[in-house]
Amino acid sequence: MTLSLLPEGFHDRLPPFADVAARLEARVMEAAFAHGYERIDPPLVEFFEGLAQRLKASRTIDAVRYVDPVSQRTLAIRPDMTAQVGRIAATRMAHHPRPVRLSYAGPVVKLRAAELAPEREQRQMGCELIGLDSVAAAREIAGVAVEALTAAGVADISIDFTLPDLVDILAAGPFPVASDKIAALKDRLDAKDAAAVAAIAPAYLPLIEAAGPFEAAHDRLCAFDAGGALTSRLDGLWAIAESLKGKVALTLDPTERHGFEYQSWIGFSIFAGGVRGEIGRGGSYTVMHEDGREEPAIGFSLYADAIVNGGFAPTQRRRLFVPIGSDPALAARMRGEGWVTVAALDDGDTPAAQLCTHILMAGGPRQL
Repeated sequence: MTLSLLPEGFHDRLPPFADVAARLEARVMEAAFAHGYERIDPPLVEFFEGLAQRLKASRTIDAVRYVDPVSQRTLAIRPDMTAQVGRIAATRMAHHPRPVRLSYAGPVVKLRAAELAPEREQRQMGCELIGLDSVAAAREIAGVAVEALTAAGVADISIDFTLPDLVDILAAGPFPVASDKIAALKDRLDAKDAAAVAAIAPAYLPLIEAAGPFEAAHDRLCAFDAGGALTSRLDGLWAIAESLKGKVALTLDPTERHGFEYQSWIGFSIFAGGVRGEIGRGGSYTVMHEDGREEPAIGFSLYADAIVNGGFAPTQRRRLFVPIGSDPALAARMRGEGWVTVAALDDGDTPAAQLCTHILMAGGPRQL
């Protein structure tokens, strides 16, 4: 085994991609800040039990765990930053008037990689609105996500909505299902397995067809006779979609569950044309307080690597070679105009060696 190998699912970020990812992150964070989302920076590692219990119905099977030699307690490397935001909002910022708007960016580590996303380490960035999960809050969160991606240069954006608690609502109301069959029903609806759904609860079969372009799928879902149990959710979903029309493409898959295990009434995945898999996701959820109180929240997360690898963030270099003897004031002026200047440090240095596209002459930059 060579010492230069990295564990499976991990990789070095080299120039210019590390610089591009940093600029992408900066633009997303600037857009979030402009909407009142203030940045927090939680630690990479926390006590496992705290991370596992902060979000209602959350799963932590993807967390890398180990025993802390100092405290002898189990620690976890965060697989997602949302639970940490919830902890901060529920403890250190519990006194803050609600809703509280927080943003974040940093690395997360998965225990296992997904088939379409082999990276176990990712750069995650996003916004969380703690204290509300209303239609107005959802409209803001979805709008900020789209605006941040647009500011970062991402085009051809699409959003796929889902209703994570749909089956639970129907099973407890108009279409009862035995409690021991609900998990299997959700799984088969997610897989669009009509035969299996028919065997478990045939009344749910129309939900498989209620997926596709947003308006048509929404109409099919409205026509689904649920005795009014879904009316408020469908009205809210329509209002959220209305705020995004003309900005992004919209689809609806009401029974999509993968990755939405802790979301409550609404969830969404974000895609960009030409990129395999999602570049972000979001939705409503519940933050658990130390005293057992539950607090609604909603937010989104974006994944910098997926965006950069998709080619949406520009990677071309524009570097200006500054030969020995050049006027320092002129080089400083070029930097002020947005140039990256690379100074020669000895007579043998060349623009090619420094990956420069231009050279600084007395009259200004000259393209090579």
